[in-house]
Amino acid sequence: MKLSSIKEILPSLENVEFQLENGTMVPEHFHVTEVGMITKNFIDCGGVIRKEKVVNLQLWNANDLEHRLKPAKLLNIIRLSEEKLGIEDVEIEVEYQSNTIGKYDLEFNGKNFVLKNKTTACLAEDACGIPIEKQKKNLAELSANTCTPGGGCC
Repeated sequence: MKLSSIKEILPSLENVEFQLENGTMVPEHFHVTEVGMITKNFIDCGGVIRKEKVVNLQLWNANDLEHRLKPAKLLNIIRLSEEKLGIEDVEIEVEYQSNTIGKYDLEFNGKNFVLKNKTTACLAEDACGIPIEKQKKNLAELSANTCTPGGGCC
């Protein structure tokens, strides 16, 4: 989800609620402790120099169990961050603490913002020697008459 999308969604909500992809809710008393732009300059394993940008939202649970972040307040935080930091309209990445700091993509399911699990990937598969995955065939689905005497398949 891009920053412009969350800004369009927030005014229509009564509450800001986040849930993990597995359905577990982020506690209602979460805080958004950071909004920022992260720029990552790197070289992939194929030698290509790359640059990625994300808007980073950091969620944090404190011991103030009565705290509730309202949509207008989050929208104001985002607008202030855009103004002061020059944040661009790029994809949002959410940091949230579980066993360690996790990084998540963000989606909206019509009611809640959903923290989608992220995975690693090779960006240069053609250059780093990853073998092409062979298509697997189920032997039970192969016809019993695929090889006949004199058919040239044996």
